[in-house]
Amino acid sequence: MSEPVVREMAQGALQAAGADYALSVSGIAGPDGGSAEKPVGTVWFGFASRGGAVEARLQQFTGDREAVRRQSVIYALTTLGQLFLQKT
Repeated sequence: MSEPVVREMAQGALQAAGADYALSVSGIAGPDGGSAEKPVGTVWFGFASRGGAVEARLQQFTGDREAVRRQSVIYALTTLGQLFLQKT
């Protein structure tokens, strides 16, 4: 789970699917697996577009496994829309 990993995952998904946009998620939803450096709720996100834009973001969520997963989905889809889909 790291910035380079989610960047590569998003780019790979973009190519494999032949899509215009892709996202990737890697993190620790819990209840186990966390550490002092990467506590439960640590989640990396990767975003890529066919136009060549690639971005990675790190978030820290709170709650149980279900809450972390739910927050991750909301964040991923919202951010994808903000980065690539909204016209200003």
